[in-house]
Amino acid sequence: MTQLELAREGVISPQMELVARDEGVDAEFVRKGVADGTIVIPANINHRNLVPCGIGQGLKTKVNANIGTSSDFCSLDVELEKLKVAVETGADAVMDLSTGGDISAIRQAIIDASSVAIGTVPIYQAAISAVDSRGAIVKMTVDDLFAGIEEHIRDGVDFITVHCGVTQQAISKLKEQGRVADVVSRGGAFLIGWMLHNERENPLYEYYDRLLEMAREFDVTLSLGDGMRPGCIADATDRAQVEELLAIGELVARARRAGVQAMVEGPGHLPLDQVEANVRLEKSVCKGAPFYVLGPLVTDVAAGYDHITGAIGGAIAAAFGTDFLCYVTPSEHLSLPDPEDVRQGVIASRIAAHAGDIVKGVKGARDWDRKMSVARKNLDWEEQARLSLDPARSRRVHGQHTSTGAACSMCGDFCAMELVENYLGVKAPRC
Repeated sequence: MTQLELAREGVISPQMELVARDEGVDAEFVRKGVADGTIVIPANINHRNLVPCGIGQGLKTKVNANIGTSSDFCSLDVELEKLKVAVETGADAVMDLSTGGDISAIRQAIIDASSVAIGTVPIYQAAISAVDSRGAIVKMTVDDLFAGIEEHIRDGVDFITVHCGVTQQAISKLKEQGRVADVVSRGGAFLIGWMLHNERENPLYEYYDRLLEMAREFDVTLSLGDGMRPGCIADATDRAQVEELLAIGELVARARRAGVQAMVEGPGHLPLDQVEANVRLEKSVCKGAPFYVLGPLVTDVAAGYDHITGAIGGAIAAAFGTDFLCYVTPSEHLSLPDPEDVRQGVIASRIAAHAGDIVKGVKGARDWDRKMSVARKNLDWEEQARLSLDPARSRRVHGQHTSTGAACSMCGDFCAMELVENYLGVKAPRC
């Protein structure tokens, strides 16, 4: 039985127990959320060393890190280093988006090395295989696509991005709309090209029940992808994007009826004043399904600094109810990320996630900040480092300039908190 089916039977699984313990909430709360579909626990039965996490309403906002090879650069050692950095820096999940080299071997090595949930986009490999075996992506057969999906699922992937909502109706809306950046989803582009060339409906939509059977067998969570997501703020919240979301809302309901866990992917590029509306729209149309967004990026002009752009949008999205943030690295739009890009991307998104959790009232979020404030009042630098999102960097930065007293080198002898404590006798409160 899947986590969803167990939860509906009133069973609290070991995975639900672990999630509850990590979140500091009652296991029954987690069970009910899974039963309702507002919480998912991606946990493929073949991922042996997985430490499961929960994603959804009432839980901490989670962060995903994308890694993977490309046709221009491929090194398994580098990808495993990226995985290590992502996990050490606090990513809750990692997606392998490899499109270069021995994709199957790379994926299996990542799964075997990962204690966090692993996601993939199976159509990438299916499309590349079609080019190698048949000469073109558009010559991929329906069986080719589903064989690729099955391989990923059997390997132990915990969640898969599937662009089931890219329908012929959505394509017609795209044509009517007229976009600046057209389609930026790689999986969405593969499917659109296939659909237009073959004059057929999206096989992931047409044969959705087949997909559900595969996912149910291994308890794989469907991440219903946003193939029509806006690739610039000029295209945000347009007819093509909304048409896809409406289809996804129906697919979420079908997944739940089949006992399959599902979450929903969202934009993408959004101006600040549209972030809240997008979150509320998804939560309404998809009946509270966990929402998974890329960033969102709130401006298009920050090349080289898009981890900051994404963190700004991510904090707002999380505050309004987004459950899962896909990180954006400094190299987004420019290059394949290296391990240092991964580190910066994860930290930026974790900041955004925690900022959102403070607003949402997630258990323990404000208490964490209070403990940091008390440590700062006490000039307790080691405790500040321990409580920080990046302890190693905290220690390194604090020690880069010599200080003559207890305060840091920013204020030296004129630390406001130290002066107030000395002259007014104000002590730090207890946590």
